[in-house]
Amino acid sequence: MVVESTDVEMKNADSPAAAGAETGDSKKDTDLQSLLEIREHVRQIEKAVTSKEPRFILRVLRSLPSTRRKLNPAVLRGLINQIYPGGERDGLLSFVEEPTTEIDTARIRSAVKSPVAEVDVYMYLLIVVRLLDSGKLEEASNCSQLLMNKITSQNRRSLDLIAAKCYFYHSRCAELTGKLDSIRGFLHARLRTATLRNDFEGQAVIINCLLRNYLHYSLYDQSDKLVSKCVFPETASNNEWARFLYYLGRIKAARLEYSVAHKHLVQAMRKAPQNAAVGFRQTAQKLAVVVELLLGDIPERQIFRQAALRHSLAPYFQLTQAVRMGNLQRFGEVLENFGPQFRQDHTFTLILRLRHNVIKTAIRSIGLSYSRISPQDIARKLGLDSAEDAEFIVAKAIRDGVIEATLDPERGYMRSKESTDIYCTREPQLAFHQRISFCLDLHNQSVKAMRYPPKAYGKELESAEERREREQQDLELAKEMAEEDDDGFP
Repeated sequence: MVVESTDVEMKNADSPAAAGAETGDSKKDTDLQSLLEIREHVRQIEKAVTSKEPRFILRVLRSLPSTRRKLNPAVLRGLINQIYPGGERDGLLSFVEEPTTEIDTARIRSAVKSPVAEVDVYMYLLIVVRLLDSGKLEEASNCSQLLMNKITSQNRRSLDLIAAKCYFYHSRCAELTGKLDSIRGFLHARLRTATLRNDFEGQAVIINCLLRNYLHYSLYDQSDKLVSKCVFPETASNNEWARFLYYLGRIKAARLEYSVAHKHLVQAMRKAPQNAAVGFRQTAQKLAVVVELLLGDIPERQIFRQAALRHSLAPYFQLTQAVRMGNLQRFGEVLENFGPQFRQDHTFTLILRLRHNVIKTAIRSIGLSYSRISPQDIARKLGLDSAEDAEFIVAKAIRDGVIEATLDPERGYMRSKESTDIYCTREPQLAFHQRISFCLDLHNQSVKAMRYPPKAYGKELESAEERREREQQDLELAKEMAEEDDDGFP
């Protein structure tokens, strides 16, 4: 009997089917790990509610950016099935699409009772963030409205920190759907409630949302009135302070208060995260460059050479060169080439005001180069239409103290005065005063931003037993001293 031998074809480990199976298994393991991490966050929130310690909720909210990257339909559906009992899942599951892979949650028990309000709000927040990231704006807006209804129906101090984060994303949903003006009344009502309840984090977030709301529609007068009527809480986080100072800088720049605006913008960039939030630093730096040019100063070249800012600040670098050289023609070319980008950055109106600064710089360089020059030559160098315009501009520059010169209309020329030693003027004193004020402000802001461990001051305070012992020792010492005094007299 002859037995035929047949070769069995073995699957290659590197084949697409095997690679796909391994990828699916690793994806399930990653989702399960993400699910367990968020379950730990839920336990931290419950611990904060029971122990009345808000630092546990702060820890959870601080890790929200990393949690945001791990959210997907499988993780969210697994969370909902574990945290909510059977009858309360349908409302949340309607906002989450069907997952491509399922997570093995057989070893994890489902909930038998409803979660606490803080956990419920946190779950809605995660779903809103997921919907925003996936581009489902209408569903995100509907879910956010349900979330706001849940928050307004509660009056719990342990809910304040999570509610503050929810206000921000509610405003973001309205902005992306073009309904930012429709939530203005709601934000004002919540600001009033947060102020009465001493909810400082909620106050800070809502004030920033209202300022962004007003500035989105260029309502600078209303935003300035809001800033003057309300008090921004000192205990707000650095991120909220950075946003508030940036909005304040925009408001002051529009109202021609350039020195105050520049100070606020510098503080905003210092309070912002230095290794993250690149978009915020780019936006704030663009406005700071324009405001510094309006002040008559030239930004340092080092600002434009930073790796994170080099590409975004390229148009502003060309603008700075045009202002520094006093070249009106080049200034016009920069406006023509980069006008749409300046409008998108909300700096176009401020850049239009720089035309006068360009003319002043050109006149200053002309006054240093020529001891005597006619208005016709000035008009030709500045690219003006007539000599009369040049004469008026020179007269205004002399009155403003831009140049030290005299204008002789009869003979038809401008005579520059001899340059004096700058150290004989008040310029050095003003420069030193500006630097000293900046250093003092920086020191005060740093002291306010320092953080201490909770209840650390109690370690230095004596307990009731120690106080009684100390008082007893003081009484005994006083008696001994009195007896010694009595023994000294016969």
